[in-house]
Amino acid sequence: MKGPRVTPAYGPLRHVRVLDTGRVVAGPWAATILGDFGAEVIHIEGPPFAPPYADPTRVLPPLVPVGAPPEDAVSESWIQYSRNKLSLGLDVTRPEGRALFLDLVRRSDIWIDASRPGTFAKFDLSDRTALRANPRLVIAHVSGFGQTGRPDYLQRPSYDLVAQAFSGFLASQGSPPPAPPTQSGTAINDLVTGLAAALGSLMAYAHARETGKGQVVDTAQYEIFFLMMENMALDYFLRGAVRGRHGNAHPRLHPYDIFPAKDGWIVLAAPTPRSWKTFRAWAGLPDTPEWNSMAWRVAHREEVNERIRKLTRRRTLAELETEGLRNDIAFAPILTMEEIARNPHYAARKMLLEWKDPVLGPVQGAGIAPKLSATPGKVWRGAPWLGQDNTRILRKLLGRSPSEVRELGKQGVLGTYRPRKPARRRP
Repeated sequence: MKGPRVTPAYGPLRHVRVLDTGRVVAGPWAATILGDFGAEVIHIEGPPFAPPYADPTRVLPPLVPVGAPPEDAVSESWIQYSRNKLSLGLDVTRPEGRALFLDLVRRSDIWIDASRPGTFAKFDLSDRTALRANPRLVIAHVSGFGQTGRPDYLQRPSYDLVAQAFSGFLASQGSPPPAPPTQSGTAINDLVTGLAAALGSLMAYAHARETGKGQVVDTAQYEIFFLMMENMALDYFLRGAVRGRHGNAHPRLHPYDIFPAKDGWIVLAAPTPRSWKTFRAWAGLPDTPEWNSMAWRVAHREEVNERIRKLTRRRTLAELETEGLRNDIAFAPILTMEEIARNPHYAARKMLLEWKDPVLGPVQGAGIAPKLSATPGKVWRGAPWLGQDNTRILRKLLGRSPSEVRELGKQGVLGTYRPRKPARRRP
């Protein structure tokens, strides 16, 4: 019933087909992760079938190529987050579009959606309807506040920063008051939520393969970050402690901080008794019960830090790295993207891959992780332009005739928009 695969077969998920109706980052990123490891991913977008698009990721700045008109530009976020996917421009608000979507549901294993709760039910495409069409289907919802709970929360708009705040994460980031909390410099919540949704989808898929019964996976952005807050909840319920902000320092570990070098900043981590003993011996710090006590070092952080800073300021980053390697001390430089591009370890592990984008041509971006020895992932194509695979999907997968595909396009059920390729690349 699944129909033929229409993309190259590779990786451990080569027998899995995924429908992706997500928008922005978290939901689509979950599908991209599965696609990197061989799942056949169909990204479905509704109207408008032209800029500014239904999926705003296509137009998130920065847009490239630089200087191109907006209608012919593509978002760098789209290039990275939407590789290894097919694109279907489909209006599911129309009866014909709903019928096509349910045909795809019958032939798919996982449906990942990132709309607000109840959105697809408005189009008569509820979870119950989808599971009736395919009882083995895994439906993975990604939302800010979940699919159940207090109604006044479920329909709230949510973005990465909203989840950082509501989860308790933001309250622990940045310098102590009166300085404001400091948000993460990347959309880290979206990306971690995507990882969690991908993991939940695969767990439910494993259950469906064993039992023949699908289920719904409910991934809330704030909950994933709340789980990442270590023992914050235990701190509160056992001891009444409310974790505060400590800048770059760790509230319970020391040394676990950023220190100045001659030519930049270096991370030093010595959080275990063994690592502290090794570092202390190298640094010539006192071998006393007080200095060997983590609690004492945390309580006298500035006194200890000043001794460490005197050492690190006299050495370059390269010298500290070398000393760390020689003495088994966790010194780490704080790399910029320019430095990452020149780093031999990134190159050796192929974390800077080049692939062909349908609009820009060759691009280079982040590679594949984790590494699988027997069934590795890969990038087989770049992020598609809207509706790039309409004909391919409908004819090869759903068995529609050329005339049917043309008619659906004329009716506006299918949509496509192909930016013009740039005449030349600009820096």
